[in-house]
Amino acid sequence: MLKALTIRDLAIVRELDVEFGEGLTVITGETGAGKSILVDALGLCLGDRADSGSVRNGADRATVTALFDLSQRPDLSAALGEHDIPFEDECVLRRVVGSDGRSRAFCNETPVSVQFLKDFGAGLVGIHGQHAHHSLLERPAQRALLDEFGQLGERVIAVSAAHRAWRAQEEALTALRGGYKDAASRLEFLRYQLDELASLPLEASALEALEAAHRKAANVERLRSGCADIEHRLGGDQRGGKRGLAQALQAANELAAIDPQLNALVEMLEAAAINLDEAERELARYSGRLGTEGADLERLDAAMTELHAAARKHRCEPAELGALRQRLEAEYATLINHEALETEMTARVEAAAKAFNTAAQALSKARTKAGAALDKAVTTYLHELSLPHARFETQITAVSAPGEHGLDEVEFLISANPDQPPRPLRKVASGGELSRISLAIQVATAGVSGVPMLVYDEVDSGVSGRVAAVLARLLRMIASGRQVLCITHMPQVAAAGERHLVIGKSVQSGTTSTQVSYLSSEERVREVARMLAGEQLTENTLAHARELLAG
Repeated sequence: MLKALTIRDLAIVRELDVEFGEGLTVITGETGAGKSILVDALGLCLGDRADSGSVRNGADRATVTALFDLSQRPDLSAALGEHDIPFEDECVLRRVVGSDGRSRAFCNETPVSVQFLKDFGAGLVGIHGQHAHHSLLERPAQRALLDEFGQLGERVIAVSAAHRAWRAQEEALTALRGGYKDAASRLEFLRYQLDELASLPLEASALEALEAAHRKAANVERLRSGCADIEHRLGGDQRGGKRGLAQALQAANELAAIDPQLNALVEMLEAAAINLDEAERELARYSGRLGTEGADLERLDAAMTELHAAARKHRCEPAELGALRQRLEAEYATLINHEALETEMTARVEAAAKAFNTAAQALSKARTKAGAALDKAVTTYLHELSLPHARFETQITAVSAPGEHGLDEVEFLISANPDQPPRPLRKVASGGELSRISLAIQVATAGVSGVPMLVYDEVDSGVSGRVAAVLARLLRMIASGRQVLCITHMPQVAAAGERHLVIGKSVQSGTTSTQVSYLSSEERVREVARMLAGEQLTENTLAHARELLAG
């Protein structure tokens, strides 16, 4: 529910603070006083388009703030939580429009987008302007209205989700088939590539072993000459290491006989002699093997050349060839099984299509039932609004192609005269008739709308006095379960309100400004009388006004 609206420097309003209550609040005022300024201001808070013309002349910016009570709307409170916007039972929407036309939006002082205001505000307020009936001429709007009237929101969401799932499966199947157009030639090419890689040592350990063997074979002569040099240094002449170590050990034994503290040195030299003997034997064994390993150089060269050639061909490092082979093997396996995959995905598409059709057909049946109820309600209200022979019908036909809204095309038909068959609303209704038809539809659907506040901006335009009395009764009925704000120029409608706001305009020092005030009981009598007879009030018009207000 809207609790308060604050306006600063908007259009001809300098400063305005208005509080609102439950039930029906009517707004009246002289022509040109700016009765629609409250609706325009509220629209800005709900995401309507803003421009520099909205700012009062001479001001830097216009500011509109709307305070809503969300204590009965846990769904909207949850939506704020999902956007990390702090909230309690009240919500403040604020819109600031600069003189340069730029605007900023806030929700509970948290900056938000204008689209957020639109989406969030759609659950707070429904505005029906005096030209709102033109939207009823569009078939998508008619379908949406029927769904709202039938409370089919959950079914519509389910159908939309089922259609998206169906389309996703179809797109996946199309992509699969497109990717396998040349499956046979691709399979042959993959098989050729895998055969090339099959003989290569692509495992990390095998690659390391090959590189080590090649490095050793390529340096066999250096290894051979190095081993010979070591052998010479160990025992090749009188100055060899082995002979010198033996002499040192003999001398150490002689000295240890004199001083036992040198026994440890003797032990170390003995161990060194043993190790030196073992090293000499290992060197001999290694040198003997070099002859046969060196003969493998040509084979190892060929293997390394083949490995690097494969890496260049696939534009990667030799170490990356193993991962490449795994990818090629995976693609090969997928291609081999593509027929099975296509069969599986085709089954998924058929299941998704079946799920969509089931949900869509259930929605169609529900729409047909809702259409019959809507037809009866709207026709009843049309008769009350001085169209005694009018007949309203909701026509539901099959669409050419199923879509996210289901299988149905919805169109409102109307017959204003008993000898005329119903025809599309967009083709036959005159301006005056269309206004009353729109009003009848709005009244019929208002009772099921989840929006807690409805705003009617001069929807009684062009309505006669007798019809206005019917309209007043219908508006009072709508307001019994929600908050309704109605701008009107009809005294019968004004008299139906539980609260009465009057918009006034004044000019001081060449500056025009707008004022809004709630009327007392006696002030309401004079305002309704003015609406009945103009500025010349008589006892008769005052009495008539009192009669209207009494009900």
